[in-house]
Amino acid sequence: MSAIRGCSDVVLSLPDRRTGKVRVSYALPDNTRLFLTTDRLSAFDRIVAVVPYKGQVLNQLSAWWFENTRHIIRNHFISCPDPNATIGHAATPLAVEVVVRGVMTGSTTTSLWRQYSNGMRHIYGYDFPDGMQKNSVLPQIIITPTTKGDTGKHDEPLTCNDVVARGFVDADVWDVVQKAALELFAHGQRVAKKAGLLLADTKYEFGLASDGSVILIDELHTPDSSRYWELSTYSERLERGEEPESLDKEPVRLALDAVGYNGDDAPPLLDDSIISETTKRYVTAFTRLTGHDFEPGEYPVQHRLEKFYKGTTSYEARM
Repeated sequence: MSAIRGCSDVVLSLPDRRTGKVRVSYALPDNTRLFLTTDRLSAFDRIVAVVPYKGQVLNQLSAWWFENTRHIIRNHFISCPDPNATIGHAATPLAVEVVVRGVMTGSTTTSLWRQYSNGMRHIYGYDFPDGMQKNSVLPQIIITPTTKGDTGKHDEPLTCNDVVARGFVDADVWDVVQKAALELFAHGQRVAKKAGLLLADTKYEFGLASDGSVILIDELHTPDSSRYWELSTYSERLERGEEPESLDKEPVRLALDAVGYNGDDAPPLLDDSIISETTKRYVTAFTRLTGHDFEPGEYPVQHRLEKFYKGTTSYEARM
């Protein structure tokens, strides 16, 4: 798998191109958008690698979760016309990232463990006792919001009170977001447990639809936005002080952390074995969570999508 370069970008003849760390989107008719998920992998608030099939896993796994969480909150998902593409409702993203945590872990500057190991005991507005162990389950699930750092800048930790007090989100909207985030995470943990996995933490993105209602956007419970740990070995490895077996991008984070990379400069090149292993972990997460086989799409993604979308006119003809 590492021999395939993967999809680093997609350029189509459609209007209003917007580029994020991982996704590219375009405007479509009727206040909808086309979201294309690349194989770019971000860590420490930077693009650090291209991982083959990662974009397909993120796109199709998010679609599966979106379909299975509509009972909790409305989301932007409409359809999945290609393994790397989603058509969704347009929305105005909220100015904060909503991180929900069930364990004491992490290696980035905004993570619980990094701050706790540096001596902090009041983090994100919560008080933590001395003597907590890395990767241990928290007494309760907590929401730890952050700002959305501009390109090249790090996210800033916020308390739940800061979100409203500093004007990031209106109080009534934030109430809806917090309730939905906790319910989504609890549901995600139940599904993960049935698959023999522990959903340790995750990041949600919410936005306001054209009618002003709160909707879930971006991605949902993917190995990019979440930490998934192997339950069968979790307790044993925790007792030995070892890192849990993971099905997410933690190997990349740890490899970068091991060489002292913190996102301030250009990222180092990662060994092919790390890239290949990360692909396997993403695919394994998809198959275990959904119960479906993973059918790899053909590369290059650009050519595949060009055949499907040949400008706005041909798209409208498909409507």
